[in-house]
Amino acid sequence: MTTPTLRDVAHAAGVHPATASRALNPATRGLVNAETARRVIKVAEGLGYRPNPIARGLKTAKSATIGLVIPDLTNPLFPPIVRGIEDVLEPAGYSGLIVNTDNDPERERAQVELLRSRQVEGLIVATALVEHPLLEELHRQRVPMVMVNRRPAGLDVSSITPDDAGGIEMAVDHLASLGHRRIAHLAGPSETSTGVTRSRAFTNAVRDRGLDDDPALVLACDLWTEECGADGLRTLLDEVGGFTAVVAGNDLIALGCYDVFAERGISCPRDMSVVGFNDMAFLDKLAPPLTTIAIPHQQIGAEAARMLLEAIADPSRPARTVQLPLSLVVRGSTAAVG
Repeated sequence: MTTPTLRDVAHAAGVHPATASRALNPATRGLVNAETARRVIKVAEGLGYRPNPIARGLKTAKSATIGLVIPDLTNPLFPPIVRGIEDVLEPAGYSGLIVNTDNDPERERAQVELLRSRQVEGLIVATALVEHPLLEELHRQRVPMVMVNRRPAGLDVSSITPDDAGGIEMAVDHLASLGHRRIAHLAGPSETSTGVTRSRAFTNAVRDRGLDDDPALVLACDLWTEECGADGLRTLLDEVGGFTAVVAGNDLIALGCYDVFAERGISCPRDMSVVGFNDMAFLDKLAPPLTTIAIPHQQIGAEAARMLLEAIADPSRPARTVQLPLSLVVRGSTAAVG
């Protein structure tokens, strides 16, 4: 049995092949009479026709694909962001190609080069470091890009980020309202824009509220992982001590705190309170359920996709920065000082 071609669909639908092509492409379907488009689609489905995106890309110099650059696919933060991106790309006739960088600059460069060899029309990037030469290089080459969750300083690129500073302030306010005066911060990696922003916000929030402003209580974890969170809390307990609460740079770091609580017989929240950041799935199943700052993950992904499609359609469009508000989700890991 031969594979049906576009010409077969056009002949069966009684239209020119160019009309059939436009009707079958979501990006150009609006150029075709609605009744004609429905007829072409019905015929294509009946014949089992599948468009060839490679052939279409050769004709139009457009691949209808977007590259998604993710630092760590094992981090539960990213799947809902990707879901939001796909929710917008699919109706627009686009698809996403995902690459994982493992937070390795050399791997990131190789993966981005691979994406560009596949003729992606733009990039959604979640790997921004404070200093990020690759992104600066891509920007100079006028590659359409949108940053999600992170934003490098001094780079005029559209971005969609959570209000990290506002989220940290909510966490500190919540703990202060419970009577905590000496609060530690297990920050994210100091080379990431998110880690730096949240760490600075913590220091400012503690000072502004007249709490114990001890620089020794702020420790930057090497990675955004449970293991690094546990290592960080062990260090603070052994070398500093005297604190009654922890604001973690993200939920994975907070999970590392739970590991240390179990190791050392620390009761949470009776002996120590902890607040996470991101509101990953299943945090309500922990013992105790984790108090955290909720990020609208899917909304971030959806807005990033819309911004990138706008940039692809109009390369002269000025860069936009969108910051989404966050919310405090109070659960069982925080309590008043005993």
